[in-house]
Amino acid sequence: MIKVGKTDYTTFDDLWNDKSLLTPSEKGEIDFIVGLIGKFIEAREAKGLTQKELAESAGIKQSAVARLERMQAIPQIDTLFKLLLPLGYTLEIAPLKTATNKG
Repeated sequence: MIKVGKTDYTTFDDLWNDKSLLTPSEKGEIDFIVGLIGKFIEAREAKGLTQKELAESAGIKQSAVARLERMQAIPQIDTLFKLLLPLGYTLEIAPLKTATNKG
């Protein structure tokens, strides 16, 4: 049981789907960040790099990589580029995937 204010929620899905807690924009931002960090960790592990090795390649501190992976910090765009380059990735803007646009 999860209690938020005076409301009890049985599952996380109940809480997540309560439209009075988060706007669609806020939910979209959370989904984006969770997905981004998940892909980032997958890419680092697929390359066989430790956090320290990636940080050294990117010219940043290992603790910054750790905070990013624990979602305790949201990186600046320039930091993301520094981290993604050694992994062989970049950022791009893509159309939303909707029911009418399967992008």
